[in-house]
Amino acid sequence: MKFAKRFLVEPGKKAHLSRRDPADTLGMAKGDADTGRHIDELRQLQDVLYADRRYALLVVLQALDAGGKDGAISHIFSGVNPQGCQVTAFKQPTPEELDHDFLWRVHRAVPPRGFIGIFNRSHYEDVLVARVHKLVPKSVWTRRYGQINDFEKELDRNGVRILKFYLHISKEEQLRRLQARLNDPKKNWKIAAPDFQEREHWEEYLAAYEDALTNCSTPHAPWYVIPSDHKWFRNYAIGAIVNEALKQMKLRYPPAKIDVSPVRLR
Repeated sequence: MKFAKRFLVEPGKKAHLSRRDPADTLGMAKGDADTGRHIDELRQLQDVLYADRRYALLVVLQALDAGGKDGAISHIFSGVNPQGCQVTAFKQPTPEELDHDFLWRVHRAVPPRGFIGIFNRSHYEDVLVARVHKLVPKSVWTRRYGQINDFEKELDRNGVRILKFYLHISKEEQLRRLQARLNDPKKNWKIAAPDFQEREHWEEYLAAYEDALTNCSTPHAPWYVIPSDHKWFRNYAIGAIVNEALKQMKLRYPPAKIDVSPVRLR
C-alpha cells in the first residue's frame, strides 16, 4: 500500500527526518481524501476485531508540541465503538510510576485482545524528553532502545499488533498552530509555558526522534513518519494504514455458541 511503503521507516535503515517533507501530500488535493470512507471502514473492522478477540491493535502517536495528536485521534477514530477502544495519554510520571521501571506504566495500559488502544505519547518519551532534558544519563537512555524493542516484540508475540506514527510538522507550522491557540479564546486553555520553551530545543528533539525511529522501527512494530503540516492528509494517511493493518489480521466473526438453526422467536 502506497502510504505504508512511502512513510515507513524501514527496519535497519536511518529515518532521515531532514529528507522527509512535512507538507508532502503525494500529489493529492484535499478533495481527493475521502476520510469518511476510512472512518466507516474502521467502524466495520473494529466490530470484527472486538468479536474475534484473537488480536489487539495498539496505535502509538508521537509528535512535537502542536503536532496534531489530539486532532488525529478525534478525527480518525470518531466512528469507533467506545466499548472497544481505549485512549491513554502519558503525562509526566507520578511518584508511584517513578518507583517502577519506565515500562511499568505502559504495560498496564496495553489494550486487551479485541480492543484498539491509542497512546497519546508513550514509552518513547523516555528516550526523547529524558534525553533532551538530561533526566537520565546517556548510558541509561541508550539502553532503553533495546528494552523497548524487546517489550514490543513480546506484545506482538501475544497478539498485540503495533503501529507507531510520528506526526512530522515543520517548525513554521508549529509556530502557526501555537499562535492560533493564542489568538482564539476557545483554544487558550491548551496553552502551556513549556510549549514555547520546548521550541528552543527543536533540533535536539529532531535528533532524539530520528535516533528513536531508526533504532526502534522493526518488522513487528514499525514506525511511520506522517507528513502532518496538512491535517486532512495526516488523517487520511493514518486512517489508510490503520485499516490496512486490520485487514491483514484476517479477522473473522466467531461461530455462534449455540446451534441457532432450531431457534424460533415468538
